[in-house]
Amino acid sequence: MIVAVVVTYSATADLLDRCLRALLATPDLDRVVVVDTGGTARPLDDDRIDVLHTANHGYGAAANAGFAFARRYSPSACFLVNDDVVVRDGWLAPLVAALDAPAVGAVQPKLLYADRPSPTVNSLGVVVGPDGAGIDIAVGAADTDGGAATEREIDGFTGGAVLLSRAFLDATGGFDERYFLYYEDVDLSARGRRLGWRYRCALTSVVDHVGSASTGADRARTRYLQERNRLWCTFRNGDPATIGRAVWLSVRRLRHQPRRVHAKALAAGLAGAPGRLSERISDRRA
Repeated sequence: MIVAVVVTYSATADLLDRCLRALLATPDLDRVVVVDTGGTARPLDDDRIDVLHTANHGYGAAANAGFAFARRYSPSACFLVNDDVVVRDGWLAPLVAALDAPAVGAVQPKLLYADRPSPTVNSLGVVVGPDGAGIDIAVGAADTDGGAATEREIDGFTGGAVLLSRAFLDATGGFDERYFLYYEDVDLSARGRRLGWRYRCALTSVVDHVGSASTGADRARTRYLQERNRLWCTFRNGDPATIGRAVWLSVRRLRHQPRRVHAKALAAGLAGAPGRLSERISDRRA
């Protein structure tokens, strides 16, 4: 059984309906769990949809709540998806096939921008840069849909659309809810790799992403979380050189606006360093 978990906070009814209609039209997708953290979601009236209303403790917490709720159906995997993503016909089968390979814990589809005049890649997976920044692979590149490859190995996956095996979720415990928003997927990918899990991008599975349509417009809060979480994630998962470059990048950003936000993020990132480093040691011992 496959269960989709849709996290929504402030999506318009039209946006959420588009997401859900596409999911419900998918053969072999058994259930959809909508996790509403904003209290305003009014999903389609369909007996295959469960609605879970929770307080807004962030994306990772909402996803984990959805995974926990989905367990009542004993799924073999959960498809986590943002409310601003619309799946295309035939999207599920390639993900399921790729997830059957040994030690593969997560498979993401090809994400394309939904609002570009020509097909443009949003993500083919996630890679961590030399300063600890999570970067979507091939972001902004033209989607030529060429080549014979149907899958590719990736170091990390985006939390915006990804099929996660039940065994992977059991082994990792899901997302670290302290991140609230941003880098929780980079962190989970890294923790899973240390446990021996692998990830794939199924290139023949395609979804359209509107892009940040439901995260709100608080730019200062967004910048703070991105900076703080990049540091947290690097302290827990990066090598010493990457940690040094990550901190130095945050220091350099103090010269630029919004300086107060950058300073607050740096302070919070450094304050969390002892805890993240301790958890890193515990992870390795485990």
